[in-house]
Amino acid sequence: MNRYARQQTVPEFGSEGQQKLQHAKLLVVGAGGLASPLLQYLVGAGVGQITIVDHDQVDLSNLHRQTLFCETDQGQPKAVVMQRRLSVLNPDSCVVAKICFLDPSNVKELVNGHDLILDCADSFAVSYVLSDECKSRKIPMISASVLGLFGYVGVFCGNGPSLRAVFPELPTRLGNCAVNGVLGPVVGTLGSLQAQLTIALLIGQKPSPLSKLITFDANTFRFGGFSFFDAPEPLVNPHFIAPNQILPDDLVIDLRSSEEAGLVMPTALRLDVAQIKNLKLCHDIDRRVALCCRSGLRSWQAAEILAQIWSGQIVLVALGDSPPLEKFL
Repeated sequence: MNRYARQQTVPEFGSEGQQKLQHAKLLVVGAGGLASPLLQYLVGAGVGQITIVDHDQVDLSNLHRQTLFCETDQGQPKAVVMQRRLSVLNPDSCVVAKICFLDPSNVKELVNGHDLILDCADSFAVSYVLSDECKSRKIPMISASVLGLFGYVGVFCGNGPSLRAVFPELPTRLGNCAVNGVLGPVVGTLGSLQAQLTIALLIGQKPSPLSKLITFDANTFRFGGFSFFDAPEPLVNPHFIAPNQILPDDLVIDLRSSEEAGLVMPTALRLDVAQIKNLKLCHDIDRRVALCCRSGLRSWQAAEILAQIWSGQIVLVALGDSPPLEKFL
């Protein structure tokens, strides 16, 4: 009995759909709660090649939703553990693990050679970096995000609008699972939807899921969603760079507090977002300004303020937990 017989019996899928899955090359960014159900279903369905990118390690506090891991995996690279489990699940699928953090310095290399990008990163900056790269190459990106009892999954880029077109306005603050909490079944629901959208896109299902967004509210048990095929791209796109792409001549502004972290480099200015409007840059029009913070949110907020009073080049840097840049010490 062919292990794929039951799904090939589905009229919309068939043997042709199976062949399309077997030839697909997917990049999955993030090996956490979303990727756990997503990859179990995609590998189980027989997707040919999957590359998993994640820099983090298995942690006990995440096991309630990261169901491909167990307690004995603590401290091990998530991408490697996930690759090992998935290879046992279906040897037909070639699963590759890359232990690294995706950022603007390596996004082109990591995206190269893949047909579809799956964003499970749970990172504001990473999602926009991926979206920018996918938009420029017309590669579709399926991005999901979950916090608390609410989540969404959408199919961006390809020949449709980008993540920036759908979310042009910044949130006033960013939540995270450690502070705001998250329930495993909510993550599992969105990860499963992400898998179904992936299969639909790969087999060319009609109508296409491209430029569609689905929401799920576990508080009211309601699904919602909308199409965004006509969403306009924003005129100004704040551009992210990696910390190691900061140049010696850049005017570097560190928006983190002194209690939060040391200066990213000795010559950086430490300001908060509210102080940006008082920055005097009239005579430095040819100098690039690099706005740095932990997540990228404050950098983006500061860039919107600075762009109103200065026409020079502005770049954003999401530092995460990076130490001070050694090349400037």
